[in-house]
Amino acid sequence: MEDDLLADVRSFSFENPLTEDEKELLYLRARSAGLTFCGCAHASFLCKLVHSLRCLIKSRRANRDSLVPGEDSDLCVGIIGMGHMGRQLLTSLLEKSGIKPSQIKISSRTPDSAVEFIQKGVECVFDNRRLAAWADVLFLCSLPSHLPKVCADLHSHLSKSCLVYSFTSAVPVNRLAQLLGHDFILKPQYDFVACDTADVVLTCTHLTTALTDHLLIKASCPLTMSSGIYLGLSWVCAVLYSLLNICTSTSLGSSDALSLINRILKEKWPLAVDLNTHSYISASSTLLTEEPFPWISLADAQTKETPLLCFLSSSTYM
Repeated sequence: MEDDLLADVRSFSFENPLTEDEKELLYLRARSAGLTFCGCAHASFLCKLVHSLRCLIKSRRANRDSLVPGEDSDLCVGIIGMGHMGRQLLTSLLEKSGIKPSQIKISSRTPDSAVEFIQKGVECVFDNRRLAAWADVLFLCSLPSHLPKVCADLHSHLSKSCLVYSFTSAVPVNRLAQLLGHDFILKPQYDFVACDTADVVLTCTHLTTALTDHLLIKASCPLTMSSGIYLGLSWVCAVLYSLLNICTSTSLGSSDALSLINRILKEKWPLAVDLNTHSYISASSTLLTEEPFPWISLADAQTKETPLLCFLSSSTYM
């Protein structure tokens, strides 16, 4: 309420007391707002894709009378760190992803920061190892200085199929893989570019409201630079390889895996070109239809040229 009352009073604006030299750094506010918004939008999108795929896998198994007793398609999401990024991510997942509070657990060094979320039904476990053993997708939102301790806690406690998504800056994905002893890791690498509309993200006064704004959603597209922030094809490739690994972890044959992934893509983008075996792996590789795809290191997928990167680079529709 106070912010609304003072919104039009120039003397109370954020910029008023700044020197001219300090005002030249105001673009950093746009970058910070943009990184938070895009990070939450991309993470929520990934969770929706993974959840959709898990539901399709469960449905297909049920139709073939091969459903594993107790198997659940509900996505278990863990978040380590309740600083600014962790809180914003949790808010966006709760309000915009369709994920229920009972599907999310958090671990934080500052329990007081989690009270409002605990009241909504999110469990705070205060135990990184327990969280790692439970989660299907685990978000790292800890500070770089805390990362060695967090990784030491998680090492040897992550299941092979747990997808780790790191927002921690300044730690390359290969280094993170070494610290965790785990290669199923997604780490968005954001780049900044000069752009006339880069300040569009400054309108993100409230994250969950922003996630319904068509202009802002368009600006968050990983393959465009309309917000001045660029993510690019390496992240897109890693997301698609992560879907493939999820199929592999359930021993789904390559033909079924491709069918389900293409179905998800077609539902969202009707003009998307169907992915085939050699979209993902080398043309010299042979794979039987009932044989699962080989496990793909996401650390390698984000740092090396892959068949999928070559395919996407040459595909206008994709």
